[in-house]
Amino acid sequence: MLNQNLNYYKNKKILVTGATGFIGFSLIKKLSAVSCSIIAIKEKKFIYEKIPNCKANVLVKDFDITDKDFWKESLEGIDIVFHFAAQTSLRVATNNPLLDIEINVLPIVNFIETCQKYKFAPDILFSGTVTEVGMTSTIPVDENFKDLPITVYDINKLAAEKYLQYYSNQLGHRAVILRLSNVYGPGPISSSVDRGILNMMVRKAINNEDLVVYGDGNYIRDYVYIDDVISAFLMAGAKIDIAKGNYYIVGTGIGYTIIQMAELVVDRVYRKTGIKVNIKKIDLPNNLSQIETRNFVANVDKIKRDIKWHAEVQLEDGIDKTIDFFIQLRDRQNV
Repeated sequence: MLNQNLNYYKNKKILVTGATGFIGFSLIKKLSAVSCSIIAIKEKKFIYEKIPNCKANVLVKDFDITDKDFWKESLEGIDIVFHFAAQTSLRVATNNPLLDIEINVLPIVNFIETCQKYKFAPDILFSGTVTEVGMTSTIPVDENFKDLPITVYDINKLAAEKYLQYYSNQLGHRAVILRLSNVYGPGPISSSVDRGILNMMVRKAINNEDLVVYGDGNYIRDYVYIDDVISAFLMAGAKIDIAKGNYYIVGTGIGYTIIQMAELVVDRVYRKTGIKVNIKKIDLPNNLSQIETRNFVANVDKIKRDIKWHAEVQLEDGIDKTIDFFIQLRDRQNV
């Protein structure tokens, strides 16, 4: 499904922000199989891990995306931008809305202004989140649901999306937004403690730590494997003539309760390692955001129809791959 679209990126000049993050680094790894030029943008404090057998020409740059001159100094000759750099913590956004705007909204505004001023016109792909729709009374959720975000984080992500749709639909350029459900799998550990819950549970279980679930754990989530997410971005970029101006929901279309997910992690870790951990249920914290009590399953009919994408990795297989990855990572760190 993906390999036939990778050829699209040959000889392209590609800018990836958030290059050391979970999605950004995973995308660069996939593109490393193609003869292309990649400008990998990262924060100075993060270390970029060199990719072995890389066919792409990767230039790593330290840059603060909130710097107003960032895009001016970065977009010359760029064909495609994958914009993943973001503030991803719901808690941080709630406590500091202005900071969240500075990181998640203003760089998009600056991007558009810079493109207008200097006549740049790169394609841009952006990672949104399925929580932008807010609380829904029915599942599965598709793109026809009205957006009623209930958190500062989701309000700002939606604002950034609207600017990118303006860039595409009004200014005549090409932008695509992918709203991601719960992403998990091998890759860098999230810098936000309230993100990457499945990965966190895997790491705890292989370290013989009990897992904690809020309430009865009956809230439903749609867990999508990182390789499927990367294929969605690359396929959307390759078919941007069709996808431009749209947002797409990215998930598997299959829902699991949080307790079902935790039980799968416990079971798969036991099968692979012999380590058997317990699941502890605790009361919901008083400060827990309402959005954490949502039920969500993706309806992926639109992305299937437009760019022929669908998730391929089943949750059990994805958890097994994630366990293997974090065991290897732990063992390398202990050497």
